[in-house]
Amino acid sequence: MTGSCAQYIEAPTHHTGSGTPSVFLAGGITDCPDWQSQAVALLGSLSIVIFNPRRADFPIHDPGAASEQINWEFTHLSRAQVILFWFPDSGPTPQPIALYELGRHVALGHRVAVGADPAYVRRADVLIQLGLARPDCQVRATLEDACADVAEHVT
Repeated sequence: MTGSCAQYIEAPTHHTGSGTPSVFLAGGITDCPDWQSQAVALLGSLSIVIFNPRRADFPIHDPGAASEQINWEFTHLSRAQVILFWFPDSGPTPQPIALYELGRHVALGHRVAVGADPAYVRRADVLIQLGLARPDCQVRATLEDACADVAEHVT
């Protein structure tokens, strides 16, 4: 991890709370660039806890790893004060789980910061759906701008 944030938590390490604002890095992992590292660097000067679901080494051959990962993400998404959603240009992969998580947490009223690369295959859907459900939430075109929205939520 880079930067000087209060704490960095990477799946599958659990965090039970510290009173420090927390941010979950939600969005593509599979077949996506490691945008989470860039987000950690961009958010590094904030006094926050960062929950990163992207593991340095995911045990793909462990049959229990997927369940452990999903449970970790579910728990830490619910614990986060702000959820940063980033939809990178990942080619034809729409990242359906990230889309589901965005819809779920918007519907639950959680604070979100959202960005979608202009080349993201489902960007128009994110813009339209979020515009209907949360017209106060802007969909940013760069990860830098989405991270700036996170900073506004936690400062």
